[in-house]
Amino acid sequence: MTSLAPILQAFFTERLIGQRRASAHTINSYRDTFRLLLAYADAHLNIRPSQLRLEDLDAPFLSGFLTHLESDRGNSARTRNARLTAIRSLFRFAALRAPEQAALIARVLAIPERKTDRALVCFLTRLETQALLDSPDRDTASGRRDHALLTLAVQTGLRVSEITALGCADLVLTAGPHVRCFGKGRKERITPLTPQTAAVLRGWLAERAAQPGDLLFPGRYGGALSTDAVALLVGKQARAAALRCPSLRTKTVTPHVLRHTCAMTLLEAGVDLATIALWLGHERIETTQIYLHADMAIKERALARTAQPGTTPGRYQPSDQLLNFLEDL
Repeated sequence: MTSLAPILQAFFTERLIGQRRASAHTINSYRDTFRLLLAYADAHLNIRPSQLRLEDLDAPFLSGFLTHLESDRGNSARTRNARLTAIRSLFRFAALRAPEQAALIARVLAIPERKTDRALVCFLTRLETQALLDSPDRDTASGRRDHALLTLAVQTGLRVSEITALGCADLVLTAGPHVRCFGKGRKERITPLTPQTAAVLRGWLAERAAQPGDLLFPGRYGGALSTDAVALLVGKQARAAALRCPSLRTKTVTPHVLRHTCAMTLLEAGVDLATIALWLGHERIETTQIYLHADMAIKERALARTAQPGTTPGRYQPSDQLLNFLEDL
């Protein structure tokens, strides 16, 4: 084997697992990146992965690989940037193991990220949220589980990976009810529960009669729900809710939309951004500012405070339902 193989192996065993204690999600993402890269090198350089040298992976070759991801595999710019992040991390580690390749490593680290569009976050209104929570069939065990899961997700804003990892012992439903989870960056977080959410979860725990070490939301066969399973669950209940709330048909409802909904509910209630960032487990408050852009109520209040000279502040309102219909055509 050439020098690349031991560097790559040490990157996973020493850097990611030993030093950084990276999550399983990060390790899997990085693993998939290098599996794709090694397969691309095998096809385009005709060099077996175990025979690749670090100098074979120069900046022009890696730029071609990133272009291949977008043009041939149909990956988005965000996915392309995530693959580049993994490659940069490997080359920063390689700088310690192969200092003689400093110039090559510097050129690789200089590969720029692709700029991405930033759309407004999608979230549910109060009526849409209630329709979603009412959609599970609570005459069945799976429906009661789905109702409890959706209630917890909407009120706490937990990430889907945090929800699927919850155990029964992570709930405290006595005085000061709350849920404890380990989020991104291995940060422990405690989120308070409303009396309504606590009551739903108390009923679900009583039905399960589970041990403290058992999963809070198990799958059909008792194992942990996958993130894909939760996404399918949310989509199924959203389609059912759309029969009663037509506005849901215009939205793609995912588990992360429920997280956005929690944040927007807090923002509309007047909670400051710093508290919302702590609530959601954001590393930086700048991440939370996306919700300011999505909140039309804040912009409406700002507009109401301004007026052109000689005009009365306010928004135009049609004087008649028929005129309103014609205006909307």
